[in-house]
Amino acid sequence: MMHILVTNDDGVAAPGLLALAKEMRNLGEVTILAPDKNWSASGHVKTMHRPLRVKKVQLEDGVSALASDGAPSDCVALAQLGLVEKKIDVVVSGINPHANIGHDVTYSGTVTAAMEAVIGGIPGVAVSLDSPDNHLGVLDYGPSARFARKIVGNLLNQGFPEKTVINVNVPYLPDDEIKGLQITRQGLRVYRDQLDRREDPRGRAYYWIGGDAPTGVREDGTDYGALKAGYVSITPIQLDLTAYEVMERLAEIDWGFNSEI
Repeated sequence: MMHILVTNDDGVAAPGLLALAKEMRNLGEVTILAPDKNWSASGHVKTMHRPLRVKKVQLEDGVSALASDGAPSDCVALAQLGLVEKKIDVVVSGINPHANIGHDVTYSGTVTAAMEAVIGGIPGVAVSLDSPDNHLGVLDYGPSARFARKIVGNLLNQGFPEKTVINVNVPYLPDDEIKGLQITRQGLRVYRDQLDRREDPRGRAYYWIGGDAPTGVREDGTDYGALKAGYVSITPIQLDLTAYEVMERLAEIDWGFNSEI
């Protein structure tokens, strides 16, 4: 039986995690190890300067889970290094309540948890839901969880690509309104951050990074374009960030000292 580790960056009590775990149980045995608090936009963190603590908790459906005071990538590392005794076949991270597209992947704890799995030689899948900004009420994670189960199930049967994170983004639509899926490249995310300078009651300055919610450039073949057209986006992300096309140009520069490329 397949053994699936489920984690996230929103915390072990997040409803997206529970919805994902329920669907993954249709594919095999599920172990849940997630942060005990929200680590959104934490990036790829590995805690080396303090001990990590893990405790057992009970989720809303009565199932036991493990909660760590570390980051999402810490949770995956703990499991890989032996905290979870049974061999892990795949790590599935999510469901994040907002899309992780374009440059988001470098900030996202959801995606970097899956990266930590791939670094350790285990397939990693990140799942995010493109919910509306300022959504009121409870989010429906059902369609995104079901698509995650179908995608992971197919990859388990067909074989995961090596050294590659599978980044899945699902539009916030009912099942019957989702048009299908597209294999996409990373699109261009447009950030509209602003720096807000304030003073505390003692007159000392502090800063808040705010601004409007990010948007994106709608292009065919991109993650953002697929979502806006009503498709599930599947983006394969490689961990080798080398800009190979730039290496030859850099090699032609006279650096003024001995160099070998």
